[in-house]
Amino acid sequence: MKLRHDWSREEIQALLTLPLVDLLWQAQAVHRTANPGYHVQLASLLSVKTGGCEEDCSYCPQSMHHASDVAGRPQLAVEPVLERARAARAAGAHRFCMGWAWREIRDGAPFEAMLSMVRGVRELGLEACVTAGMLTGDQAERLAAAGLTAYNHNLDTSPEHYGRIISTRTYQERLETLQRVRSAGIDLCCGGIIGLGEALEDRAGLLQVLACLDPHPESVPINALVAVAGTPLEERPPVDPLELVRMVATARILMPRSRVRLSAGREQLGREAQILCLLAGADSIFYGDTLLTTSNPAVASDRELLQAAGVRVSTAPAPVAAAR
Repeated sequence: MKLRHDWSREEIQALLTLPLVDLLWQAQAVHRTANPGYHVQLASLLSVKTGGCEEDCSYCPQSMHHASDVAGRPQLAVEPVLERARAARAAGAHRFCMGWAWREIRDGAPFEAMLSMVRGVRELGLEACVTAGMLTGDQAERLAAAGLTAYNHNLDTSPEHYGRIISTRTYQERLETLQRVRSAGIDLCCGGIIGLGEALEDRAGLLQVLACLDPHPESVPINALVAVAGTPLEERPPVDPLELVRMVATARILMPRSRVRLSAGREQLGREAQILCLLAGADSIFYGDTLLTTSNPAVASDRELLQAAGVRVSTAPAPVAAAR
């Protein structure tokens, strides 16, 4: 399958506006070739450091700039995090993701604890993903040496719409973070959010930036806004589920071998809409009760959903002995 890194915004917009049945047909053709047997990866996400973030992302209840800020919870220590990772593995998770509400990674004891968590998660046989804002090249290298599988750093929206959503970090700074992660040999987990008041052109613009990265991000989370009281976007209307299906399908066509992750906002989808997303090319879901600070379908209902869809769960990777 030929991979492209030269998609134009017009081409992507044309895909997004296809009749849905035609778009799904194209996405199915790509997905069945890239993912024979329809395997879905289960990922579990834990907020290690919650709230008090210096960024002003309009959608986020963890920003210190918003009335919704959920600060006050102490940062979790290494062993409780690893206990949650063991529970996630027992429930069938394949990847364990850990989040810190930081503008950038802080050196010293917090970073050393992060490295210990990454090593511990990898030794459990799980993929390890971290999201913690910006980072330096040296920090990226140390995370790679600890065995980090992937670093999540979303672009959120198009370059043009970005300034209406966030003012405390530039789009270019986000791209530079992605480059440092890539240079260290860590996989990229990078996607965006729909429902932020963006136009169709902005959705195409976000997908264009992602699809023109070479190589493509190994993981592309597609999120729908969860409008939280106390954030500037609390009055935004819910996203039409079929718009999320369109984003998933288009992402699958543009980035055939990337994992397209059905992420935040999934609880607002009915069972049928989630199955349409799986058919459209989503091959990973976040699995468990919470996504950082927003709710997510419970494990039992997720298992029932996957069984109803007839998709298979990816087997967990073998344990990795990380350097200490």
